[in-house]
Amino acid sequence: MPLTRKAYRAAILHSIADPAEVGIEASYEYFEDGLLVVENGQISAIGHATELLATLPADIEITHYQNALITPGLIDTHIHLPQTGMVGAYGEQLLDWLNTYTFPCESQFADKAHADEVADIFIKELLRNGTTTALVFGSVHPQSVNSFFEAAQQLDLRMIAGKVMMDRNAPDYLTDTAESSYVESKALIERWHGKGRLHYAVTPRFAPTSTPEQLTLAGQLLGEYPDLYMQTHISENLKEVEWVKELFPERKGYLDVYDHYQLLGERSVFAHGVHLCDDECARLAETGSAIAFCPTSNFFLGSGLFNLPMAEKHKLNVGLGTDVGGGTSFSLLQTLNEAYKVMQLQGARLSPFKSLYLATLGGARALRLEDKIGTLHAGTDADFLVLDYNATPLLSYRLKQANNIAETLFVLMTLGDDRTVLQTYAAGKLVHQR
Repeated sequence: MPLTRKAYRAAILHSIADPAEVGIEASYEYFEDGLLVVENGQISAIGHATELLATLPADIEITHYQNALITPGLIDTHIHLPQTGMVGAYGEQLLDWLNTYTFPCESQFADKAHADEVADIFIKELLRNGTTTALVFGSVHPQSVNSFFEAAQQLDLRMIAGKVMMDRNAPDYLTDTAESSYVESKALIERWHGKGRLHYAVTPRFAPTSTPEQLTLAGQLLGEYPDLYMQTHISENLKEVEWVKELFPERKGYLDVYDHYQLLGERSVFAHGVHLCDDECARLAETGSAIAFCPTSNFFLGSGLFNLPMAEKHKLNVGLGTDVGGGTSFSLLQTLNEAYKVMQLQGARLSPFKSLYLATLGGARALRLEDKIGTLHAGTDADFLVLDYNATPLLSYRLKQANNIAETLFVLMTLGDDRTVLQTYAAGKLVHQR
């Protein structure tokens, strides 16, 4: 292959550590006039433009952005492909919402043409909002995952997804069996896991919709393929927590159900965790498991407030999730706007640099992909965004009043949305242009 080398000049910002561990100042790198050099889909250099320009060949193509900020691609650690068509469904909390809206919507994915259409819309929405990697729930139908991975592969995206495993407490038209879920998941793993930049996640929906037999087989799959992901839900809603106690009276709590079936581990991501206790946070951290913090959805479904300071105390990996369709926006900028409010309601602060961390490097660490995505370090995949300071009249006016990068970043996360994303790059290729 001929060497393709390009450079991008603008203000550049990326997270390099968790502010909770190293302090705010040591957690990021900012270049007011920066240069990002990309070769064959990977970042080969980052630094001050004045220093780097002298090291590059005279004929290199340089794209220069005015009034813009380059950041790493955003990482969504919890989102549902089949719920795209029911975003913003009115008036229910979690369990009624599933029965009233979610299950009927997911039933449509028995049709491959429908799955293809939604996968196309879904990926376009992710990229329009600057999300370059997502951990995605399919439906119970294998074709939901096939459609998603086919579309992601065409664009060489780094994506993780899995077929939902659900063999009880759901409509007959939407359940599999313990055995069929194992066989279908295994076939999808063999077809997709590790193909290009794609990864597979074993996906029991949540403890109430899986029998002990199904959870046993989910754990078995993880044992058979050591680098698989596992994704499910935990402690989102108080009624759900009570239901789990009724269904699994022999276990000491919700997390203990998953622990018993060997579903905790370094690539296990549990969505929500709103009602976790200290001991559960400690156990998640001890096993290297991660939480997907989904503030928009937690507000929309009235689930509660995630305790980020408690997670930090236990050094628990936390990523950010939009949780579409419980969440009402594909935008991680909008999700950070809600995350800030979650902290405010608990008398805590969320600094813009911690927000940046959650949406990029924190998500990469939750997914054990920090060597590939989440920063702009040389040697990582060239997944990055260009954010436009003049995206809307209000944003443009407000940012003229900003005195430093901290204020600029906070305004982008408060007033920003899909319009703010001028361009999205994945593996060095332009995959979205506003």
